[in-house]
Amino acid sequence: MAVFAYRKLNVYQKAQQWVVDVYGLCKKLPDYDKFALTSQLRRAAVSVTSNIAEGMSRTSNKEVVHFLEISYGSLMETQSQLEIAHLLNYITKESLDEIDPKTEEIARMLSGLKSSKK
Repeated sequence: MAVFAYRKLNVYQKAQQWVVDVYGLCKKLPDYDKFALTSQLRRAAVSVTSNIAEGMSRTSNKEVVHFLEISYGSLMETQSQLEIAHLLNYITKESLDEIDPKTEEIARMLSGLKSSKK
């Protein structure tokens, strides 16, 4: 198997585990919501790692930065949706508090990577 550059990035590795965590939280959402908030949460979370991978395959720094910005936006979208899930009593405050620092760390790492590419 070829070694792809994005796989070596710490931010990509942490984001992959974060996606697994988000999917775990999605299991706590009610079945009647699986085609609404649950589906949107999963798509937004997967978009974080997908855009890191796609961006790192680009040849110009401008394009790399663009995809990192999309990844950051998807990260914030997911966080917002997790907060809504908490407000709807789908997930506990403890669950939200557990994932918050992971989200913050990934956000900082994406910002740093983006700055290094500018």
